[in-house]
Amino acid sequence: MDENQMQDICRVCRSEATPEKPLYHPCICTGSIKFIHQECLLQWLKYSRKEYCELCNHRFSFMPIYSPDMPNRLPIKDIFSGLLRSLGTAVRFWLHYTLVAVAWLGIVPLTACRIYRCLFTGSLSSILSLPLDIFSTENLFSDSLYGCCVVTCTLCAFISLVWLREQILHGGGPEWLEQEHEAAIHNIIDPPAEFANNNVQPIAQQAGVAENEDDIAANNGNEGNNGGQADVNNWNPIEWDHAAEELTWERLLGLDGSLVFLEHVFWVVSLNTLFIVVFAFCPYHIGQISISLCGFKEITVAPEFEGLLTTLFGYINIGIVLALLHGAAAVIRLHKTRRLLGICYVVIKVSLLSVIEIGIFPLVCGWWLDICSLTMLDATIHDREAGFRLAPGTSMFIHWLAGMVYVFYFASFILLLREVLRPGVLWFLKNLNDPDFNPIQEMIHSPILRHIRRVLVSLVTFGTTILLVVWLPVRIIEKLAPGFLPYHVMLSSEMPYSELSLELVLLQVILPALLEQGHMRQWLKFFVRTWCIGVSYILDIRSYLLGDVNIGEQQPDVAAAPAAPVEDEAQEGFQGGALAAAHQALFQPVSPSGFQPYKRPRFLPFKIVCLIIFICISLTLGSLVMITVPVFVGRKLMSLWLGNTKVHELYTIGCGLYVCWIMLRLCTLLWSWIPRGWNTISSKMKEYLLIIIKMLCAMSVLLGIIPILMGLLLDVILTVPARVSLNQTPLISVWQDWAIGVLLTKTFCAVVLVGPNWWMKRVIEQVYLAGIRNINLHLIFIELALPVIITLGLSLSVPYIIACSIIPMFSSSFELQNLVLRRIYPALLVFVLCVGAIIFQIRQFCRLYEHIKNDKYLVGKRLVNYEHRRIAANVVMSPTEEDVAAS
Repeated sequence: MDENQMQDICRVCRSEATPEKPLYHPCICTGSIKFIHQECLLQWLKYSRKEYCELCNHRFSFMPIYSPDMPNRLPIKDIFSGLLRSLGTAVRFWLHYTLVAVAWLGIVPLTACRIYRCLFTGSLSSILSLPLDIFSTENLFSDSLYGCCVVTCTLCAFISLVWLREQILHGGGPEWLEQEHEAAIHNIIDPPAEFANNNVQPIAQQAGVAENEDDIAANNGNEGNNGGQADVNNWNPIEWDHAAEELTWERLLGLDGSLVFLEHVFWVVSLNTLFIVVFAFCPYHIGQISISLCGFKEITVAPEFEGLLTTLFGYINIGIVLALLHGAAAVIRLHKTRRLLGICYVVIKVSLLSVIEIGIFPLVCGWWLDICSLTMLDATIHDREAGFRLAPGTSMFIHWLAGMVYVFYFASFILLLREVLRPGVLWFLKNLNDPDFNPIQEMIHSPILRHIRRVLVSLVTFGTTILLVVWLPVRIIEKLAPGFLPYHVMLSSEMPYSELSLELVLLQVILPALLEQGHMRQWLKFFVRTWCIGVSYILDIRSYLLGDVNIGEQQPDVAAAPAAPVEDEAQEGFQGGALAAAHQALFQPVSPSGFQPYKRPRFLPFKIVCLIIFICISLTLGSLVMITVPVFVGRKLMSLWLGNTKVHELYTIGCGLYVCWIMLRLCTLLWSWIPRGWNTISSKMKEYLLIIIKMLCAMSVLLGIIPILMGLLLDVILTVPARVSLNQTPLISVWQDWAIGVLLTKTFCAVVLVGPNWWMKRVIEQVYLAGIRNINLHLIFIELALPVIITLGLSLSVPYIIACSIIPMFSSSFELQNLVLRRIYPALLVFVLCVGAIIFQIRQFCRLYEHIKNDKYLVGKRLVNYEHRRIAANVVMSPTEEDVAAS
């Protein structure tokens, strides 16, 4: 160590080098941060959990230091002993994880399923034979799947209950519940001492009461009462005093290697049984008793969903009973019991309203949508009834899903309307983008009659909209063009290609690209704004509808809605209180948040009625155009290609939508280019023509050659050997192989993008980030497509050459050549997989060999300087006294 090195200092501890602690320069950093002690670096790496320098990103390297008595090659005895230890560790882990899997995927679901079945059987013998039924080996797989559904439902119910509890704690309960609790605080003088250590936020503070605990103490006149009132104020009947210890997922599930998870399994089974008894068994039997007493047994007979309907009826009866008990507790002056009953009533109310708004409402919309479109799909109500009888659960789920999609797009269209219309026009609809909007809090605080009224109004609105956009256009088409409907939506086995594969291509590739690249939202906003301008010009309501007219100083003329029901509706807060804000704007010179003043025209009620009529007519005409034009264009194009062959209307709709989109796109581009002159038009056309040529060249490779090769390779490896016998000639459909290859290409790209960093991921990301305008054909052809095409081409051609050119040199038997040609592709796949497995096992054995050597002979590690890293990496050093001391 020379004199200059002694003047250098460690970048961590700022100390100089010593004979016991020399300085190293293990990375590219220079200057005052070049040197570091090995001990300081090890501590920093342990703290930062990184293996590279945070400044220069150079990975640190350490040289292993072995014992002097280490042989050049490990003895067979050491290798076998290390192998046995590793095998024993692997077996122990395998047994542990098998026990974990059996416990969580076997015992818990089976117990839940069979306890659920035992409770709902309704016989004493099933309860007595429950221990034998739990350990029975019959129907293990089906019972496990059914039990997983039961456990999932109970887990979701538990999470929902905990979340609802947090909503009640942080947002407060209903107004009547908080008023009762506030009165109880002022009336009770000496509360029980058992509620003294509760940390819940005071409900009086949640309700906005101005008095604090000191004010309550002053009103009562002594400080002792203050403590008691604070205790009552802090008491919450649904607070769990004994919280579970903080657990990690590994410790909870047993993935940390311990057996503590068996206790968790026991508690999960117990809590699951308790939830089944409390939230399913009791409501079901209460519903059964109530239906029998009310005489509704014959009306509610529905074998498919009898249990669900009975349980819902039981919950309704439980809610009514809780309301009655709450009133009785108020008469008897049992304040704590009354609050507990009130909170239970709120939980039942929110649960039932959630089921109605999330489950029943979309289901009704889906069924109504299906009924209104029966003629369009060439179906009858008897067909739907037969499908429901055949698979009731599937039918209900499909209709619920269709209703959810319809509700989602309806809400999205309302959000788009809010971006175009004047703030305050849609005062009667909820603003989903409002940060203060919380549907759960609204369910908690609003009366149940208001929710029922909103559901009925929503049903009328959505049902009327479905009539306008589905049923009425279908009837108009039947009158004007009798042969246009119904749509051809039946799969045909006579087609020369697979319709299912093309449906997947259309749904997974074509339509998402159209929605993503088509600027649909901007165009829809443009059409809505153009329609609003036209209607405003006809009815002279532009200030009311759009709000882009300067109203000047005419404050007395501003208004928000029909004035007659404003007073009553503002008191009720119809649809989230937006009407109250509109009513307030009538009397304030400054517009409140969410409302913009407007110039009130003459005969406003009559013009609003005319506006509603215009909306209905426009919805019908717009739906009529969307139902007919894309299908008509797609049918004409398909007839030019396939002749008179009928195809699935999904293809005609997709083809027609693309053609219409291209035409609209060209028209909008020309409209924007015309004011700039012909020179600009010609230059733009040349630019876009070049982009189109580049895009077609890239698509011919990425969506043409590569998918065909991938689909053909999959066909000869899996489909042909599995479906075609040796005495038959396989028919290769290029169209079907291309369709399957497109899906494989998309899946492969998705897997590459979410996988580790390698050259293909980097190239795909560069192509995606460049976009359509900046297509780099050299990057696509040379760096991306060429290696893939070479790999796929060799995988297809080499086995074919071997089977058709090399095998005939050794044998002239046609049967042998045919057998080799059919089996060489799957055999080659098996060979590649075996070679990969062998390479993987060799690498694992090398790691095991290094692990055994390090366990027995490694005495320490020495940090390697940056300049000498490559030279010293191949040198195995003997330990010095400093190395032994450091290790």
